[in-house]
Amino acid sequence: MRRIAVINQKGGVGKTTTTVNLAAALAAAGKRVCVLDLDPQAHASTHLGFEPDGKAPSLYDVLVANTPLSAVRREVEPNLTLCPSDINLAAAEVELAGVVGREVLLREALAADGAAFDYLLMDCGPSLGVLTLNALAAADEVFIPLQPHFFALHGLSKLLETTALVARRINPAVKVSGVVICLYDAATKLAQEVVGDLAAFLDQSRAANVPWAAAKVFDTKVRRNVKLAECPSHGKSIFAYAPRSPGAADYAALANEVLGVAPPVVLGPLKVTDPVEARMAGAAVA
Repeated sequence: MRRIAVINQKGGVGKTTTTVNLAAALAAAGKRVCVLDLDPQAHASTHLGFEPDGKAPSLYDVLVANTPLSAVRREVEPNLTLCPSDINLAAAEVELAGVVGREVLLREALAADGAAFDYLLMDCGPSLGVLTLNALAAADEVFIPLQPHFFALHGLSKLLETTALVARRINPAVKVSGVVICLYDAATKLAQEVVGDLAAFLDQSRAANVPWAAAKVFDTKVRRNVKLAECPSHGKSIFAYAPRSPGAADYAALANEVLGVAPPVVLGPLKVTDPVEARMAGAAVA
């Protein structure tokens, strides 16, 4: 099972959008996927059609009351399962302040859980608090969604420092696998410069003993697309809401990169698609 934490302490960069739509694309490719919503705002839960009311069991109960993950999980689509959040999770930061080993509670819950998934995607809130540390302690990989702006690079350095600290003290196995460029506009010079600077920085880290030594900027850039902004209010992934939109095409392509599948081959006006996009196209036609 690949355990992937989707993290950026800056808000509005596409963390939840990436977590949910990447998970939906992987599930459509036949992979068993579980989304863990570790954000008290519960945006991933809402995005997947689960309306948190503070009454149903959530990850708050898992972290604070030792509730098993099996009591929290809900299947929202074929192959796609959600462990939801709710506003109670905001209190976990305070309630766990005096708990010994509070950074590894999620890892222990996962170790005790008997469910088998191919991918576990953890959506983290815009902070580097206890909840995000739990995700880093439980993860094998980190994906960093990044908006191609100048200040985004400054925030990235703090996130990488935190990842290195967790790798030294809590979870030596955690690695930064890649950076997902979101809200991308190829027409702007700034976006291209930021991506170039980021790629150069990662290249310089190849020989260093740091968790991001093997990280890359994913070839797929998630373009600005209004459909991606609309679909959460309908409780649907981009593939259920607008399967032929640019946003769906981008996240299908990103899923293929994660799966290690070759990109689609272009033949004139037609395109021979790879597994994820082919499944999405079939679903749209059906």
